[in-house]
Amino acid sequence: MSARTHLPSGLVTFLFTDIEGSTRLAQMLGTGYRPVLQEHRQVIRRALSKADGVELFTEGDSLFVAFADAAAALTACIEAQRELAAHDWPAAPDGSDARPRVRMGLHTGFAEPYGGEYTSPEVHRAARVAAAAHGGQVLCSAATAGRVGGLDGALGDDAYLLDLGLHRLRGFDGCERIFQLVAPGLDRQFPRPRTIDAPAHNLPVQTTRFIGRAAERAAVRDLVGAHRLVTVVGAGGAGKTRLAVEAAGELVEQFRDGVWFADLSAVATSDLVDVAVAAAAGLRPEPGRPVIQTLADHVRDRRMLFLLDTSDAQLPAARRLVSRLLSTGPEVTVLATSREPLGLAGEVVWRIPPLSVEAASGGGFSDAVALLVDRASAARGGRPAEPGDIAQLTRVAEALEGLPLALELAAARLRLLSAAQLAARIDDVLGTLDAGRGASSDTDVPGNRHRTMQAAVDWSYRTLDDRAARLLRRLSVFASPVDLPAIEWLHDGDPLDPLATLVDKSLLQAEAGATNATYRMLDPIRAYAARRLVEAGEEEPARERHVAWCLQAAHDAHVDAEGRPVTLSLYTLDPLADELRAALHWTVTRGSARQGLAVAGALDQWWRERGLVREGRMWLFRLYERISATGEPVPDAELAAAYHMHSLHAGADGETVEELRFSQRAEAAARRAGDPGLLARVLAGRGAPLLDMGRFDEAERGCREVIALAEEQGVAGETLFAVYALAQLLWRRGALDEAADLLASARTLENSRPTERGRRTVDMLLGMVALSRGDLVAAHDHLIVALRSRMSFGFHLRVCEALMAIAVRCSLAGETGTAARLFGAAQAAMVRLRCSAGGFGAYWTEQQAALRTAMGDADFDEAYAAGGALSLEESVALALTIEHPDLVAGSIRFSAAE
Repeated sequence: MSARTHLPSGLVTFLFTDIEGSTRLAQMLGTGYRPVLQEHRQVIRRALSKADGVELFTEGDSLFVAFADAAAALTACIEAQRELAAHDWPAAPDGSDARPRVRMGLHTGFAEPYGGEYTSPEVHRAARVAAAAHGGQVLCSAATAGRVGGLDGALGDDAYLLDLGLHRLRGFDGCERIFQLVAPGLDRQFPRPRTIDAPAHNLPVQTTRFIGRAAERAAVRDLVGAHRLVTVVGAGGAGKTRLAVEAAGELVEQFRDGVWFADLSAVATSDLVDVAVAAAAGLRPEPGRPVIQTLADHVRDRRMLFLLDTSDAQLPAARRLVSRLLSTGPEVTVLATSREPLGLAGEVVWRIPPLSVEAASGGGFSDAVALLVDRASAARGGRPAEPGDIAQLTRVAEALEGLPLALELAAARLRLLSAAQLAARIDDVLGTLDAGRGASSDTDVPGNRHRTMQAAVDWSYRTLDDRAARLLRRLSVFASPVDLPAIEWLHDGDPLDPLATLVDKSLLQAEAGATNATYRMLDPIRAYAARRLVEAGEEEPARERHVAWCLQAAHDAHVDAEGRPVTLSLYTLDPLADELRAALHWTVTRGSARQGLAVAGALDQWWRERGLVREGRMWLFRLYERISATGEPVPDAELAAAYHMHSLHAGADGETVEELRFSQRAEAAARRAGDPGLLARVLAGRGAPLLDMGRFDEAERGCREVIALAEEQGVAGETLFAVYALAQLLWRRGALDEAADLLASARTLENSRPTERGRRTVDMLLGMVALSRGDLVAAHDHLIVALRSRMSFGFHLRVCEALMAIAVRCSLAGETGTAARLFGAAQAAMVRLRCSAGGFGAYWTEQQAALRTAMGDADFDEAYAAGGALSLEESVALALTIEHPDLVAGSIRFSAAE
């Protein structure tokens, strides 16, 4: 091959090769692998040298070669594969075939060498094409095929390119057409390319083997293929979810737009069912539209399967949603699990039977015994069941009527008991719990299965000592996995011993994490424990304690280990959100609405920055209703804070009238409270809705008045929002020097407020002032600082605003492609977060229109669409790669420095 100093440029064809299964081959050959590796390299190099390929590097069993001529590269690959096949390779020590099978991938694209290497993305595309190949196979992209005139298949000399269709390459958007090089002496039959073209789904990954139920799985699969609504009905713990997930997994290929799983048992209220299902399908609420309408529009022309698990948890809402999905999406299918039918027209109700306890034909285990034996082996550290235990385990499986959860719990007992002891004890317990079932032996009756499930869980519960039983009941108030400090909060005394008991008895699952363990309760166990909590008269104190824990956990997010205030990071609230929602559910039903307002306050910024302000408003409305119904006294200061929070939520949701109304309510309550700082904070927030309504003079007058009033009252720290709004007004009318001076004086004030400094609004606004001045250096500095901080602390809504501003900075600098991509990325993120454009909306629109004119519609739309496909993290990464204006060739400051 050519010396590396003569690298081709322009349209370059890149080739990657490596040995398929090299690790296995090395293990087979041992010390004999190194000479095989060297011979393989020599064979390939001899073939490629004839085509003037330039080898850039060799790493392990991989070669990277560049060619100026695509046809020569393909010819060289044919020659290399023939010589590899004809070479006399040594056999493995066991006599098996040990010839190296080399896969090759080619792609042609524009590239210029720099410093003896290429940095073009075309290199990465070539590597992905090679990664898609199998040993002995040569693949190439459509670009390479086009260069050799092979798009119609023929290459000459009996060689041709076989079109393998469109495939997605890892790390690249869109699809790439892949071709296989076919020639005499080369293998032709290979599996599908190793690309990521599998249909999408979010089905949960299972950690244990699925045992039995072959007939049931086929029945559900066939029903879903023939009907648009199938409901798998059965008692808790009967295995509905696991069976439905397994059946859905076999149907993924049939639904081109994906299979989407939503667990409705995790939804706190019926109002959030639509949100949960939309999130499962990758959708977020949109401004001014009900979520169910967003879902309906999304499914209208798509072929999708929705798996709605535990639909009976929110049956009316699930019924309404399913009806809408089926009526608007003619190719939508719904598979639901529930304790009772949905009751909709066209619904096929399939009742799940217990696992079979009848021996399989041919003398094999029944499904129930097979499950028990498999889980028993796991419980005993992988040791298989003894032949003498099978009869006893069969007796246990029959006594538990083949109910999966009961079998799982029984298998866990085998850590402590022998199979004979387990069988002896289970008879006595079930004999007591099954009393009153009468003569009926119809195990298909839901009520009977429900009592059998109760027997299985109650049997485990009865084996607990008082401390473990009390801990189980109290842990039922948690909505998600918890760590040891949370358990210590609820439990009197050291919880380790009762906690160990619950884990050993499989009533809790311990999950090891990077820094600590968490403990998760299965939903059927949680429901059982929650009922026991009510029966014991302990629900109210346990729920109130949980609310107190939630408030403390939210408070801890604002302080360090020493109790000192820290910059608020919304990432610390993400794992707490479900617990805080559970606490809210208690406060709006039976608890203290006043405490509920405090819990809502903890979620204030999280709701806005995660695009969930509509959820926040819903909770606040329910809290107001609770206060009105109970007459619970709430101090005016706390009401003012809640109304102010509501006003901010309404503004973020684009509901300007509601925003102003609750701002006025907050002002009235703050005045009654006689708290000047609170009043200043409320009035400071008034500027934003007035700006949105176009009442600029009134907004400016109000901002100046509240700033002066706060300084007079000694509470200037509460006027940040007024300063922001006034600065925006000054920017809008071109008073840039005054705006800059105002913001500079506000920096110390912002830095003193931990809940605000992560957003770096001062830098954001100074960046906007710099843009208006045409100072791209200052604009870049301020906007990048704001973007980094906002992303680092989880202020995603504000990240969108910073991305828009950086897009303007790129547009003004002539970096039009990057600007259009960032505009597209920011707009897509704003839609996902369901936030309005805010006070800068008109400016963003004006700048995008100017950029479209400069680029032309086609180029702008292409770049805009590419940006819209980026995630928020990818969008931020793109923005952070933009070169500083001072470092750009031709920069005034850069030139002056020279």
